[in-house]
Amino acid sequence: MLAPSFPIDFSYPEIVGMLKRLGFKYVVEVAAGAMETNKQLTALLKANPNKRYIASPCPNIVRLIRNKYPQLVRFLTPIDSPMAATAKIVDKKYPGCKKVFIGPCLVKKLEAKEDRPELDILVLTYKDIAEVFKIKNILPDKKDKTAAFDISGSQTRLYPISGGLAQSSCLTKNLVDEEYDVISGPKQAAKALAEFADKSELKVLDILNCEGGCVNGPGVMSADSLAARRQKIIAYWNRQ
Repeated sequence: MLAPSFPIDFSYPEIVGMLKRLGFKYVVEVAAGAMETNKQLTALLKANPNKRYIASPCPNIVRLIRNKYPQLVRFLTPIDSPMAATAKIVDKKYPGCKKVFIGPCLVKKLEAKEDRPELDILVLTYKDIAEVFKIKNILPDKKDKTAAFDISGSQTRLYPISGGLAQSSCLTKNLVDEEYDVISGPKQAAKALAEFADKSELKVLDILNCEGGCVNGPGVMSADSLAARRQKIIAYWNRQ
């Protein structure tokens, strides 16, 4: 289960071929799970138009709220993260397979272990999988250029960029400016959470812990600037 920030560190379709040569039977795009997350969010907003929500697929933000802003827990969206949603898709389509999430986030390991243990997900970072490739001596090969995801989700490939959830779930179209906000980075996140209760006009807060979004996660190997990382995600999204 490959997180949508993967183009920062790996090329498509080569990464799919490399993972299959490593031993994975199926390789799926977590962007497919993000599409389900968006469906759940849209349904929630439609069913409860007068309620306010903090929409975050970020386990770091979830833990920050639980520990420092417990009064805001009731605003957290009770929906699946893209990782969890993808795991459920995989369980239905490929029953019996071990699910391995590969992404940019260390705290996803806690989400899998503490929040969703029933889904039995092993979490690796891009740094982790690169080390496995090194140990197994798996390098990009011409044969990998014919590989492809077994499950794809092209509409939500911007998810790892700050505002990706708001954009792909059409919050930016369905809500007026003062009804939603997009925040990323520890300082801005803390400020936004501290002010959330007082901003009654704010219906949805789309918030990520890492500056610029998941493209800046600690499990990323790239030394590229944030702008360059964003461009890689946008370039891959434009391939759809």
